Amino acid sequence: MSTNHFFNNYPKNITSEQLLIEDLVIEAIQISGMDLYYLPRTSRDSVDYLYGEDQLKQYITAYPIEMYLENVNGMEGEGDFISKFGLEIRDECTFLVSRRRFKATIPDLIRPNEGDIIYIPLLQNFFEITFCEHENNQTMFYTLGRGRGGNVYVYALKMKQLLFSNEIIQTGIKEIDDQIRYNYPKTLINLTNINGKFLNDEIIYQGTDYANNTVEALVYDYIPNISMNVYRTIGSFSNTTITGITSGATADVILYSDMTPMDNAYDDIMDNNRIKTAAEPLIDFSNINPFGEP
Repeated sequence: MSTNHFFNNYPKNITSEQLLIEDLVIEAIQISGMDLYYLPRTSRDSVDYLYGEDQLKQYITAYPIEMYLENVNGMEGEGDFISKFGLEIRDECTFLVSRRRFKATIPDLIRPNEGDIIYIPLLQNFFEITFCEHENNQTMFYTLGRGRGGNVYVYALKMKQLLFSNEIIQTGIKEIDDQIRYNYPKTLINLTNINGKFLNDEIIYQGTDYANNTVEALVYDYIPNISMNVYRTIGSFSNTTITGITSGATADVILYSDMTPMDNAYDDIMDNNRIKTAAEPLIDFSNINPFGEP
């Protein structure tokens, strides 16, 4: 017994009917979907495959692409709740993206990868891909056969809200870069002997020249003749001269503190000053060994 070859719904080769279905899927996503930015992950070091860690993640490119939000009733996941670590937001969602549009838009990627992030302008927020369903999903199970490339016509991207941990996100798109710069931990530097005016987001450094610098950072904001907040610091500042690459301004550091409160919208992190204040009534740090006998 065999199926009727005049009505073969599961052909081995791609048919015009399958291409039509794919075109309709793409059009439906473009009509009912939303414009997002896809940020592929790159590494500044080698990935530790033993522990599955990429400690120096960076996202330096953003590709605009349309996707369809599958969660019609709002965000899924555990939602917002208060834990012993404070307020935690664990929103999750699923987006559908056309396989053909993804291949045409994002070069050098076979499929969406776990660890890449999506920026959603409507929410002004970032979501990390936790799983890419490339086989099937409940919305389309092998319509008219397996379709282009041996699979269905869309990828289902399961995502969770990004828990920011100082990843480098610098895409050159102002909306994305401005949205993430507010979330970097910032360090206050008091200044004296100031010559010139430092610019926001310019690189400052200490050393004979930038190629031989001992520390560098980006200016978050500059208070003329008083101080500045910096972020994305590499190294440790000392009480010597800092120089701005773009402005050419110079100044002497008179106080450097890495214990200023961290302004982080994704994660309310306790800073060292709060820990010290809470611990001083309980622990006597005047002894060499505060936990043992003097």
